Amino acid sequence: MTVKTLPPAATVPYGQLIPINVHFDELDAQGMLHNARFPLLVERAWLQMWMEHGDWQASGDTSNVVRELRIIYEAPVIQPGPYAVHLWLERIGTTGLTYGFRFCSMDGGVTYAHGTRALVRLDPQTLRPSPWSERLRSVAQELLRPSQ
Repeated sequence: MTVKTLPPAATVPYGQLIPINVHFDELDAQGMLHNARFPLLVERAWLQMWMEHGDWQASGDTSNVVRELRIIYEAPVIQPGPYAVHLWLERIGTTGLTYGFRFCSMDGGVTYAHGTRALVRLDPQTLRPSPWSERLRSVAQELLRPSQ
């Protein structure tokens, strides 16, 4: 069996563009990517991006919850195939962070949806807010969006 890999995504001026695939079974009865699939695909891109920076299980940074999710839909995705998710950090605090995203074409030229997602890191034992690791903070600096 041959595994088909995605072509590399284009470059972006800040953050990272992660290639993703939309599959036929993710389209709804109208032939469009269902609105609930966008956050899931963004989450998969986010996980893939962090996995490219190493194993995060030991740091405890994978123990986090969503505080807020905002998404604006700009255009329908009407066919399966390769797309990309542009990810960047808007801010990082002691226990929380907010990242921005764009669900877009592989070249980054067409935006289908965009938004932000706020996360809070939790201590795995107490489930109370806990500071991000220094390792995450180091990688996060590379992803911060420049001030506008």
